Amino acid sequence: MSTPTKQKALFLLEKHGQFAVRDRDVPTPKPGELLIKNETSSLNPIDWKTQDFGMFVTNYPAVIGSEGAGTIEAVGEGVTDLKKGDRVLYRAIAVINDWAAYQQYTLSNPQNVAKIPEGISFDEAATLPTALVSSAVALYSQPGAGEYVPPWAEGGKGKYAGQPLVIIGGSSVIGSGAIQWGRLSGFSPIITTASLKNTELLKSYGATHVLDRNLSVDATREEVKKIIGGLPSFVFDPVSLPETQTLGYELLAPGGRLFIILLDSIKEKTEGRTVTFAPVAARLQQDPQFNLDLFKAITAYLESGEIKPLKAEVLPGGLAGVVSGVEKLRNNQVSGTKLIVHPQETA
Repeated sequence: MSTPTKQKALFLLEKHGQFAVRDRDVPTPKPGELLIKNETSSLNPIDWKTQDFGMFVTNYPAVIGSEGAGTIEAVGEGVTDLKKGDRVLYRAIAVINDWAAYQQYTLSNPQNVAKIPEGISFDEAATLPTALVSSAVALYSQPGAGEYVPPWAEGGKGKYAGQPLVIIGGSSVIGSGAIQWGRLSGFSPIITTASLKNTELLKSYGATHVLDRNLSVDATREEVKKIIGGLPSFVFDPVSLPETQTLGYELLAPGGRLFIILLDSIKEKTEGRTVTFAPVAARLQQDPQFNLDLFKAITAYLESGEIKPLKAEVLPGGLAGVVSGVEKLRNNQVSGTKLIVHPQETA
């Protein structure tokens, strides 16, 4: 069956504007590129922030969407390790229309793709790219952040036994990924803040202690001190709202480091404690070998069962379902769950 020339895509029509499903051309892969038929695309909080704040996107109408899973439809000249029909998950480039995930066919680079092992569905696989890639950069690649040896590197697996890891917002998508990497790295204890209803889920990923996210800063600090006998030298905040950044910063030991995924909003800083922010995509461009090794590791850990897919909720209506999902994310109505859609079901 030949590749269609037209497809359905979800457009953000203008800056601060509305979403709408429209037709657009199916792109053709150039040398070194892939075309992926999207079976599942995943939602992320960055979607509503892009809509509300006009972040990152400069050209409209814009197709966004940060990740997905599907089947390779076509390969460009020079691609040798992937072929038509391979099942893959991928990290999208949400600021370039042809490379974004909210459409039926997406271009990708082989280095941003991982093969999906047998027994893992498209829905399960699509929950993981943002979760695993963003958290891996925070822990293992970004200078000034964790800078730990990754578990897939020689001597990295279990290397940090007995060292604490503190993650703000463990039931967030990226927080859930960070917990799983932390377990593979051997960190103990792994402490996270979350809604207590997600305690068992987060412990299944590898958390050892789940603290109520509604505790005050002072109460959280006291609980952390009880657990580890002091304060941590590194905290990862994958939520990065002003209040969570403040919490993460106040938990740090003198000389400690906080890594955030949004812009720094901490007004008052103490000498010696640092805050690091860097866009994940930019960091991966600076460290291409890390990017390649990471995606190979994702396939291996999924195959061995050492990485678990996140809990998923399918939104009806194909790409049109993104609209209601973005509203849920905006209103903080999603916890411990990844929202996904099926682009091929778009009317």
